[in-house]
Amino acid sequence: MYDIIIVGAGPAGLTAAIYGKRAAKSVLVLEGASYGGQIINTADIENYPVAEHISGFEFATNIYNQAKNLGAEIKFEKVLSVEVDGSVKNVITKKNTYAAKSVILATGSENRKLGLENEDDLVGRGVSYCATCDGAFYKHKTAAVVGGGNTALEDALYLSNIADKVYLIHRRDKFRGEESTVELLKKKDNVVFVYDSVVTKLIADKKLQSIEVTNKDGTIRNIDVNGLFVAVGRIPTNSAFSGLLELDESGYVKASENCKTNVPGIFAAGDNRAKEVRQLVTAAADGAVAATQAVNYINNFDA
Repeated sequence: MYDIIIVGAGPAGLTAAIYGKRAAKSVLVLEGASYGGQIINTADIENYPVAEHISGFEFATNIYNQAKNLGAEIKFEKVLSVEVDGSVKNVITKKNTYAAKSVILATGSENRKLGLENEDDLVGRGVSYCATCDGAFYKHKTAAVVGGGNTALEDALYLSNIADKVYLIHRRDKFRGEESTVELLKKKDNVVFVYDSVVTKLIADKKLQSIEVTNKDGTIRNIDVNGLFVAVGRIPTNSAFSGLLELDESGYVKASENCKTNVPGIFAAGDNRAKEVRQLVTAAADGAVAATQAVNYINNFDA
């Protein structure tokens, strides 16, 4: 039996692993995809204390290695569910069942889709959810980004250095992301702002050719693009725990700043938790808090 099982190897989960190992607890991290979470796709991190500039891949690799070097066990297995048997938590994956005294859920979130016809079919053929992953395919071409948060702004900024033209489409007349990034985009000659508009149709013949954009006044226009990058938010990946934990109306785990859920010994950390700010630094903070709370729980468990 492990002291702590952490579900998710993003910044929150790996930080929790570091704190758990530093408290001399046995720690298992289970990850269904790759380590690092969504931050691994960020080209340049500028808002994390101490690291003025660092790529998402480098950041994720550093924290992964730090957790491994401290002795955290990391396995790449997708978690299907968590079951509680008295004081023991059984974490069930596609391959095994692992028992733990405490569990930290750091499952993060996944890309929210536009919900348009042919959207899934066009992924990899003009539709993408990761500018740093796929931006290079649009060198000297025309791209569009839809969204109004930091991710959309950063995607547009990244693409502006690759594509000949970038349309930035937002449903409101003001962006939710950082104003400093907006100002950088305004200085770019190849970035076109499309306010008060939504993408209502994807027009394609094997590959994306253009998008239909509808303004709030009902005006419809077609914009010829080679690629569309969707950055309209994320959905918490908590469906596997919906029958066990209390979730809010948006699917986030109800857990306050102490990261405690409604089930004793189970904690939530990072972007899957109901919170006001979802940033790299708050994910790391959640990981530290959740691990500290788990250690306190285990110490009482063993008493």
